[in-house]
Amino acid sequence: MNSPRNRTNLIATTFLPVLLAIPTAAAAQQVAPPEAQAWIDIATFSGMGMPMGGMSGMGGLGGMFGGKGAGGGNTFGNTRSMSAGRWVDVTVRARANPNLDAAQQAVPEGFLSPALELRTPKNAPPAPVRDDEDIKHEDPERPKGRMLLYWGCGSSVRAGQPRVLDMATAAPADFGKFFVARSATQRGAHSAIGRPSWPNPDDSRMVPETASLQGEHAFSGKGIPAAFRFRIPAAQDLMPPIKLDQAARDGATELKWNAIATARAYFVSAMGSNEKEDMVMWTSSELPDTGFGLMDYQTNVAVDRWLKEKVLLTPQTTTCTVPKGIFGENGGMLRVIAYGDELNLAHPPRPKDPKAKWEPVWAVKLRVKSVTNGLLGMSEEGRPDRSGAARERGEARSDRRRSSEESPDELKLEKPLELLKGIFGR
Repeated sequence: MNSPRNRTNLIATTFLPVLLAIPTAAAAQQVAPPEAQAWIDIATFSGMGMPMGGMSGMGGLGGMFGGKGAGGGNTFGNTRSMSAGRWVDVTVRARANPNLDAAQQAVPEGFLSPALELRTPKNAPPAPVRDDEDIKHEDPERPKGRMLLYWGCGSSVRAGQPRVLDMATAAPADFGKFFVARSATQRGAHSAIGRPSWPNPDDSRMVPETASLQGEHAFSGKGIPAAFRFRIPAAQDLMPPIKLDQAARDGATELKWNAIATARAYFVSAMGSNEKEDMVMWTSSELPDTGFGLMDYQTNVAVDRWLKEKVLLTPQTTTCTVPKGIFGENGGMLRVIAYGDELNLAHPPRPKDPKAKWEPVWAVKLRVKSVTNGLLGMSEEGRPDRSGAARERGEARSDRRRSSEESPDELKLEKPLELLKGIFGR
């Protein structure tokens, strides 16, 4: 999915072990894989009227107050779960000990105390052959009927839109043209044999609401170099939640969100259906893009390129209007992502002399994002915007509910929205 130019940029800017060993015309330097590698994924999720802390934390109040063990509700993978809250996933490996099953991460007192206990999960999958393996986004399930794609912020639909895909007549080339989905998502924190991770059943503490990762960190364990120490700066700390406000304006929906100081860019997408039961997609991009690949971590190089192409919104942008006439009375699901700065560290740093061999002792890849999701025309607290088009949609939904109560057999399932389960359930 990445272009050759994109892959060259990734090679020049990442510290992943295998990529370091691949010679290029620009960098023929001899490079050894690091003795130890760590991945840290950081995510803040909000929206849909859910309290901070996430559904996974509802099972144990002990975890919400810093308790360990079965009382805690934190589980590995919550940085991809979309459960509202603040989440951190950590994985580490040691080249000298491919069967590493336990490790510790010393963290600042402002995060958690004592140190994090990393464990290799039972029945973990084998370690990946290549640590530079890009994430492969699955193609969306092939639906029936038509799909419509709109793009760009503004009160009115732009000329030449929407892009339409009729499933009954579409040729393979039509699918390729329609499903444009930019993505530069790489491997982050992952669970595998020989790669202990946090959180886990032995240490399932929740991330406190006021926690901060800023400060000194250190990994230790059998085969992990004693010098594996590094500092996380403020730019890569946990991001605050996105607080989204919506207002109806002559049939369009105006979106506003709080400015996040550490955001590198923003992206907005919505998906739903219209009165004809077509599946409808809209994104804030100035270029056609379904957004399927963009609601995840992206590399700094890709974010900067897409900012120039106006696929992403600038970090100064805090408003975007969904044009009128796109979605029917059913509304749609809405997502906003703020991309943080990806951090790639290695020690010692790469020598400036291209003839000098580089033998890193350790390397760290840290990714950070903040995401909110909800319903178009609905506030974060779950209250609909009762003005304008939103009020009309609410009244129409009430009429349908009353009709279905009188004649249950006539109730129709909104088929296009069923497809959201697979696409939005990432």
